[in-house]
Amino acid sequence: MVNKIVSMIKKYKIAAIGILVGIAVIVCGIISYFWYENTYYVSTKDAVVGADLVNVNTQIQGKLLEFDLNEGDEVNKDEILARQEVTNTPDSSIDSSLVRAPINGIVVKKQSTQGEFKLAGQTIATVADEDNIYVTANIDEKEIENIKVGQAVTIKLDEFNGKKVNGKVKSIGLVSQNGLNQSSKDKNGKFEKVNQKVPVKIQLNKTKGLVLGTNASVKIRVK
Repeated sequence: MVNKIVSMIKKYKIAAIGILVGIAVIVCGIISYFWYENTYYVSTKDAVVGADLVNVNTQIQGKLLEFDLNEGDEVNKDEILARQEVTNTPDSSIDSSLVRAPINGIVVKKQSTQGEFKLAGQTIATVADEDNIYVTANIDEKEIENIKVGQAVTIKLDEFNGKKVNGKVKSIGLVSQNGLNQSSKDKNGKFEKVNQKVPVKIQLNKTKGLVLGTNASVKIRVK
């Protein structure tokens, strides 16, 4: 009976040691994973898809006689997008009445309709440069020193349920998000230190079909 009890105790000890070893291995694996991630990568979920946007503006005042343009239409630079009524004003002419596309791109916002009267310099549409769509990631100021132009980036796009695309760091902002309008004082007039984030522009390998303003997560390889 005593031998049986001793044998059972030994088995329990061996099992307990095995469990402890297993737990230690799991804990070490978790610690190693986070060490590796924090050492070799800078990550953030504070990122958004963007593009260079250019407004399509009128040159003269007058009614929009022709404006057959829709959001999603692709346009070519200098393509005629609209025609205004020619008036008797000094700046009015056939050429100046034509509203042309300022760049190659896609119409992301239509801001006027045919028949409206527009003043000179008013915006009637906005065009996005399809060849210059990017992700802007806001990186914590304490990590920005590790970011370099050309570093490889993995981007997860919320628009496509976390689908991964590759890219690289294109540029690093020279001013923080709130650098031009930040207040270092609280409502009582006392100094309040605010953690800043610096915008980092990431060039994408895939740009077709992306919706501007949608969220993304980025993982930048820094070592």
